[in-house]
Amino acid sequence: MNKYKIISIVLALAFIVALVRSLAFSGEAATPVDKVVFDNIMTRTSVREYADRPVRRTLLDSLARAGMAAPTAVDMRPWKYVIVDDKQTLQTLGNNLPYAGFAAQAPAAIVVCGDTAVVDKQGRSSRFWVEDCSAATENILLAAHSFGLGAVWAAVYPNEELVDKVADILSLPDNAIPLNVIVIGYPKAPSTPKDKFKKENIHYNTW
Repeated sequence: MNKYKIISIVLALAFIVALVRSLAFSGEAATPVDKVVFDNIMTRTSVREYADRPVRRTLLDSLARAGMAAPTAVDMRPWKYVIVDDKQTLQTLGNNLPYAGFAAQAPAAIVVCGDTAVVDKQGRSSRFWVEDCSAATENILLAAHSFGLGAVWAAVYPNEELVDKVADILSLPDNAIPLNVIVIGYPKAPSTPKDKFKKENIHYNTW
């Protein structure tokens, strides 16, 4: 094989590689790896029944880490987490919160709190802690699903009675406002995600 044929083959291979990469980045040739995040989002469900199996603290720490990777206004990061894996505390939460009764049978929970003591350069507390902590909560829910865990967002804020109950149970300081309780565990049974997509909810450029 002469050198011209070798050069032609090398150039052809280089062209094929470049084309494949171009298609992959343009989304025209999506591979399973490209869809991992999308599939995780689309298959997540709210899980309220859990197997009798503990969740390792290393996993719970990873969920908190995922929450802290969320977007945050002015990079203030006003979130604080109370990780609960004590059975008695879980039962107390479940018995006192109407939206989190299943916590009484769960192996773990993460209470997402907004910290009003976190201030910006002008000394102002975050005006967007609810949004920031909500984004953090979604990160935690998706991370839990990716680890084979089931989780559900149980509302607390802005119900003042529930806020006071959670603050009392967990001995929260005045600057920590509980947004929700994320109840966590290994699913007792498989669940099927709902198809919530509605084309009519989408508008381009104007309503």
